[in-house]
Parts: sequence; C-alpha cells; structure tokens
Amino acid sequence: MTEILSAATRGPLLDPLFSAGWKEVDGRDAIEKTFVFDSFVDAFGWMTRAAIWAEKWDHHPEWSNTYNKVKVVLTTHDVGGLSALDAKLARKMESLL
Repeated sequence: MTEILSAATRGPLLDPLFSAGWKEVDGRDAIEKTFVFDSFVDAFGWMTRAAIWAEKWDHHPEWSNTYNKVKVVLTTHDVGGLSALDAKLARKMESLL
C-alpha cells in the first residue's frame, strides 16, 4: 500500500528533484515543474512517453500543455500528499528528456 512520505524519507527522495528544478506547491503537499521543449511536437511526444509510464504504474499526473510547455503537478490523491510514487514518476519524467 502506498503511504505518504515520512519526514525521514522526504529529503533523500525529493532533494535530487529540487536540484533538477522541481519545487513544492504552495498550500499543497505536492511538487511541480514546468518543462520547456523546442516545439509543440517535442512537448507532446514527451507527454506521450510519460503517459505510458504513468499508466503502467497507475499513477497519473496533473498536467497541462501550452504549445512547447508542459506544467506537471505530482501528488498522491489516495494518501493526501506526496508518496514515493511521485518521486518515482518525477525521476522517470526527467529521464525521458
């Protein structure tokens, strides 16, 4: 079962993501990042690759696309905040760049 991140696990899981440009969302236990691509096609292609992993892991992002930008917010609704799944999906998104 998925659990909310404990104080002890937050640093090791989230600090590398913060170094990669992710940030905490004000007023929510969530992280966000806006990815910028060269074109709409590049942005949409990346979203498609990320969507395959999100579906495989049954963990879906909140995201929006405007031309070459994709804004992503990750949180685990089932636990009411951040879980290891959010860090896992964020790392996968980074690897797909």
